[in-house]
Amino acid sequence: MNIANVALRLVAGAYILNSGIGKLRLPAESAEGLQSMTANAIPQVNKVEPALFGKALAAGEIAVGSALLTPFIPSRLAGLGLGAFAAGLVATYLKTPGMTESDGIRPTPNGVAMAKDFWLAGIAVALVFGRGKTKTKIKEVAVKK
Repeated sequence: MNIANVALRLVAGAYILNSGIGKLRLPAESAEGLQSMTANAIPQVNKVEPALFGKALAAGEIAVGSALLTPFIPSRLAGLGLGAFAAGLVATYLKTPGMTESDGIRPTPNGVAMAKDFWLAGIAVALVFGRGKTKTKIKEVAVKK
């Protein structure tokens, strides 16, 4: 693991873990609101009870945040989990009415809080496709001497 990956994982992991812990005691009305927004991108979530949806969302955020903060989980694997999570957030932002301007991308004042989730997608791309530590073969070191 290199210092760039550590920085990306620490920032995203702490943020998502904190968000998930905050949702553990989510009031029913708040869970219902989050479920309604999520249903714009993933209609199947409407089949789940709002309280269960809230608990599942909290558990998912805690799992993704914890994976990012756990050093023995490879960065690419943690990045894939973050990428799936970020894809859901970005899709919800893009498909929820009133979140974007008429161009469908730039946020309205109501969409600014969700538009920031694009940075999580960027971090996921960096973790999945970034260069990990390079391995030096013993033969290469011996040849250079």
